[in-house]
Amino acid sequence: MTAHPPEPVTEPLIPMPALTPEALRAAVANLTPSRVPAFEQDLVEAATNAQQAQSLAPLRTFVHTWGMFLAIQRRPFLAGRLRHLEEVISEGVENPVSAIAEIRKIHAEAEASLRATAGETAR
Repeated sequence: MTAHPPEPVTEPLIPMPALTPEALRAAVANLTPSRVPAFEQDLVEAATNAQQAQSLAPLRTFVHTWGMFLAIQRRPFLAGRLRHLEEVISEGVENPVSAIAEIRKIHAEAEASLRATAGETAR
């Protein structure tokens, strides 16, 4: 009997978290614990910038950036594919046009996840 390679996991490991710093931090800690320090540093910077600018824009950018990160990271196959495509581009050996197009598609899917989550939060 020959072993078949495992099917790639395409379903999300976790549901898309609410777009709040607390929910995003919990999801980052669950999926990519090594990224928690970067998350916390970005949150402090966003809060400081928001206070200095008297604007919520830095916090909105923070939530969007980390929401996009999690929309991709919660799907391991997609996250791995994105890393591969980024490597293809950075190596500069192949024509990057198709890699860039696929990266745009991945980001568009992540953006759709964010919009759906934001819509659920607004209800």
